[in-house]
Amino acid sequence: MKRRILSLLLFFLVAISIWSQQVEYKEYDLDNGLHVILHQDNTAPVVITSVMYHVGGKDRTEGRTGFAHFFEHLLFEGTENIENGKWFEIVSSHGGQVNANTSQDRTYYYELFPSNNLQLGLWMESERMLHPIIDQTGIDTQQEVVKEEKRLRYDNSPYGQLWPSLGKSLFKIHPYKDPNIGYMKDLDAATLEDVIAYNKKYYVPNNAVLVVAGDIDISQTKDLIQDYFGPITKGEDIVRNYPKETPIGEEERVTVYDPNIQVPLAGIAYRIPGFRERDAYVLDMVSTYLSDGKSSKLYKKMVDDQKQAVQVGAYNVGQEDYGMYLVFSIPVGEVSVDELVAEMEEEVDKMREELISEKDYQKLQNKFENTFVNANSSIAGIANSLARNYLLYHDTSLINKEIDIYRSITREEIQAVAEKHLKSNQRIILEYLPKEKLDN
Repeated sequence: MKRRILSLLLFFLVAISIWSQQVEYKEYDLDNGLHVILHQDNTAPVVITSVMYHVGGKDRTEGRTGFAHFFEHLLFEGTENIENGKWFEIVSSHGGQVNANTSQDRTYYYELFPSNNLQLGLWMESERMLHPIIDQTGIDTQQEVVKEEKRLRYDNSPYGQLWPSLGKSLFKIHPYKDPNIGYMKDLDAATLEDVIAYNKKYYVPNNAVLVVAGDIDISQTKDLIQDYFGPITKGEDIVRNYPKETPIGEEERVTVYDPNIQVPLAGIAYRIPGFRERDAYVLDMVSTYLSDGKSSKLYKKMVDDQKQAVQVGAYNVGQEDYGMYLVFSIPVGEVSVDELVAEMEEEVDKMREELISEKDYQKLQNKFENTFVNANSSIAGIANSLARNYLLYHDTSLINKEIDIYRSITREEIQAVAEKHLKSNQRIILEYLPKEKLDN
């Protein structure tokens, strides 16, 4: 009885915590198509101004890969009213922080300021959208920056070719086959006209969402947004019609050599539905069950008990059109890739063949409750969630109700989704092996 009372108390405490995390927001559109989301939280004197553009690595033509990531850098070069190279200096001199990132599906820029600099943040992001300076000097400069980033993160980093190799293996015709950072030969071949045209097509108000969150006054903020963003001209409608992949029908083995490693990696990869599909949410739970924490199935079995691996993981890489699902391990000593694959497949097969225990199911639910609460524990996290949910998931209200999706997932559904998407004839077996640097 005492245990039951404690369980009920824990349930109500979690429910109260989640209820207190409800995020209030207002959203509307400007006449030029820019979607605006405002979240007021006056508990701390900070404000974030952020813009997410619906443009990522997949938005390109053949021979012109990597443009979205390139623009992540290029649009910090300067504008008609912000001197070249001064963007970061302006932000830091006003006590702020600034950053940007790009995925295969979107690009996100933000400034985090003391709240008395709200107007500055709005002005800077409107400058980026309204009239950035795009010239050959800026292109040449940022080409070198991107090349150095590629060398650092991919070419000279241990296991740096893992995700690009998976994209190339899982996709044959969809743009996800090429890395988000692109190929350097494509950037080298890009003309000034190519770059200007890309900016005109994608970095327009009707292809973006502006989120302002923090210590703001809603009415005043609306007026400022109208002043700074209202005059920007609407762009042409963007039509996306990417080719569909043929389902994988038989196992394929892929070997990749990396001169930056001494220990191989064994992987099993699957092409799965895009992140808006319910099955993708279920596969998030499968990943957590398999490899999140030292008590997870793969870690306990392969690292703790059998001491076959130094590291294991199961990742659902969510993307808009298709996702990538990877189960991997790095061996101890002379354990072979085939042995690792067999051990990983055994755990995946169990999920296809039988229900997970009620205890493990409740543990999963607790973890997702905790993740949901933590995701919206900061102004920056809230702004990111609001932008992502609107732009990519087409449902801003997910910021408050996404946890309900995970709560509704049953043990039976976990088994059914594993059986549907993680079959042995739908997988890529990856042998990621060391290679002598002298062989390059």
